[in-house]
Amino acid sequence: MFIDIETASSVASYDHLSPKMQALWQKKSKLLFKEETDFKKSFDNGSGIYAEFGRIVCVCLGYFTDPELKKFRVKKFSGTDEKQLLVDVFQVFNKFFIDNTFSLCGHNIKEFDVPYISRRAIINQADLPFFFKDLQNRKPWENPLIDTLHLWRFGDFKHYTSLELLATILGIDTPKDDIDGSQVSSVYWQEKNLARIATYCSKDVVTVAQILLHLNNLPLLAEENISFV
Repeated sequence: MFIDIETASSVASYDHLSPKMQALWQKKSKLLFKEETDFKKSFDNGSGIYAEFGRIVCVCLGYFTDPELKKFRVKKFSGTDEKQLLVDVFQVFNKFFIDNTFSLCGHNIKEFDVPYISRRAIINQADLPFFFKDLQNRKPWENPLIDTLHLWRFGDFKHYTSLELLATILGIDTPKDDIDGSQVSSVYWQEKNLARIATYCSKDVVTVAQILLHLNNLPLLAEENISFV
């Protein structure tokens, strides 16, 4: 199963934070954005990627529907109720991951998507799927996560390769044809356009699937064989 998440700031703006959370953001902002002294601006631009100051607004899951890996389906989950969104996604996880035959695949999911989901689930008091628990203590061959970033690194941890860059150099259509991750907060809070975010997120899931196929020297998916629900 393939996954991608989209995140936004936890509240519409820095001014909506409690005084305590404003003070804590100031501390974090000073460490992360040393040259930025405008905490309102740094919150707008950077808070969404930190689970303590952000929220999940969309999750897209994709999977092949045939053994020949020629047909692909993407399911979109989005909403303003983050806990319910996570509960709905976890129900799908618990349905599919009933044994050790499934893996969860994404780009940079080991360092971003899975930790972010886990932290937000705990904050929202949503029960984590069983296979998310105790991941850090599992042996490498027991880990159900496939990360295309790590596959591309081939053991090299000096550089980060974005999904857009990897797709481009492999000749795969890039999903960054509308918005990008830095714009999700404004689209969510100002435009209130969850459908636009979900469309963007679903394209990322398809791109990750295409990359995994390419890395395994398999034919790419034809556009007419990709469905969205």
